[in-house]
Amino acid sequence: MRFTFETDYHQKALSVMARCIRKTVRRSKSKRSHIFGWLVVALALLLSFSSSEEAFAITAKEITTWITALVIVLALLFEDQLNGYFARKRMLKGTEKAFAVFDTEKQDSFLSETAIGKTEFSYSGILLVAETEKYFVFLLSASHAQIYDKSSLTGGTVDEFRTFITERTDKEIVFVK
Repeated sequence: MRFTFETDYHQKALSVMARCIRKTVRRSKSKRSHIFGWLVVALALLLSFSSSEEAFAITAKEITTWITALVIVLALLFEDQLNGYFARKRMLKGTEKAFAVFDTEKQDSFLSETAIGKTEFSYSGILLVAETEKYFVFLLSASHAQIYDKSSLTGGTVDEFRTFITERTDKEIVFVK
């Protein structure tokens, strides 16, 4: 049996990859960053409102503080989209679309092909397998992942692939919302 996927690495897919990385292998670091970011925003707003000498006088310092706080809030709220955007900018030309083959007869690796070449990946190199509503995501490190679009799966069902990949990697699949 052969499972195959054809995946487009577009903005949405890369944002999902970023979210999976943030919610799994970067979980504790992400929590600390979010706590720090929200504390900085709260402190900036508190200081800007308490420093005003006149009731409705707005200074350039306060406007700068509010703009900075707004940028931090936007970065916190759209973190996955931003990380996906920058990942897309760093992608090599020709890797926007990938075709992956998981052959049940090959015990230790699977094949991924892009416009620039073929690469064989070892199942042992997968740190964690995540699943979302539309994708399977293989986390290879805290900053590298591969994504597979469930709608393009051929050669079997999603449940059969889930069982197959759990057996090959010897890792439970983590569902990420």
